[in-house]
Amino acid sequence: MMNEAVLNQYEKAPRTWIVKLIVVLILVTLVAWSGTTIELSKIPENGAEISKNIIKGIFSPDTTLLFDRTNKGVAYLLLETICIAFLGTLVGSILAIPFAFLSATNIVPKPVALVFRTLIMAIRTVPTLIYGLMFIRVTGPGAFTGLLTMSVASIGMISKLYIEAIEDLDYKILESLDASGCNLYQKIRFGILPQLIPSFISTVIYRFDMNLRDATVLGMVGAGGIGSPLMFAMSAYKWNEVGAILCGLIILVLFIEFVSTKIRTRLARG
Repeated sequence: MMNEAVLNQYEKAPRTWIVKLIVVLILVTLVAWSGTTIELSKIPENGAEISKNIIKGIFSPDTTLLFDRTNKGVAYLLLETICIAFLGTLVGSILAIPFAFLSATNIVPKPVALVFRTLIMAIRTVPTLIYGLMFIRVTGPGAFTGLLTMSVASIGMISKLYIEAIEDLDYKILESLDASGCNLYQKIRFGILPQLIPSFISTVIYRFDMNLRDATVLGMVGAGGIGSPLMFAMSAYKWNEVGAILCGLIILVLFIEFVSTKIRTRLARG
């Protein structure tokens, strides 16, 4: 009886193997089609030798450049990169606050929220590098271009995460404060801010971590920071200098990642 019940249930089950087969065939076709765009014949004959020199240079960095205390040293360039990422994140996070509140459906009417959500989506659509190339034409190369780029590029993502935090507000807390006779300031101070601030700070730290990496890429197009010296060193095949710059970047990113993870973990635990 049990075997018959199992067989009956199996026969009633939908036949999904055809769908799975079609999905597999589509994936195989996409992989094969994508592979046609790769032309191995264009790899230079001395590519292996260049790769060997790159690896050798990275693992034997130029210590003179690495410990240079002038404005051409790795330490100064990393500091400039940190400043660009920090100020860009700070400005972007402040500008994102009104966008977020005007896009939250529990704060403003849905048509208004839709307009500002569309604007935020449009800001997020443009890659950071494109913003950098546009601002270079306006303000010229330098750290200020990097600051403007980081600020505008940060608005989209930070606003989106701010909106999620605002729409997840627990209104029961506000109702309890209202029943206790609290005024508007007290409801904001003790009901809204304690819910939003940890999430906002965590978002800003996460975006700073991203901006630190983006600032390096932007430097390659002239937006300040350590990216420009890295590009010049690579163009001149000075792999020892590339190794020194990468060593500094790796140490910096690992340190920032460690600190930001600790802070976000503490905020999450309250």
